[in-house]
Amino acid sequence: MPRFLTLTDVAEELQVSMAQARALVRSGELPAIQIGGRGQWRVEQVKLDEYIDDLYVQQAAKAEARKAGAPQTEDA
Repeated sequence: MPRFLTLTDVAEELQVSMAQARALVRSGELPAIQIGGRGQWRVEQVKLDEYIDDLYVQQAAKAEARKAGAPQTEDA
């Protein structure tokens, strides 16, 4: 498996559109680097895996908060 993924690879792995993958990178939510003169984005596989793991943790925290009857702060 390659160390770095293109945004196309990221979009495919997350099953989202290219626009959504690009938005995650541009917002800084998903760490990435720009390579070369054309500034093509690359996401390290490890960073994508960490991002996915963090999403699972966030979702679990939301589920626990719902179980406890805590007020919702974001859409669920």
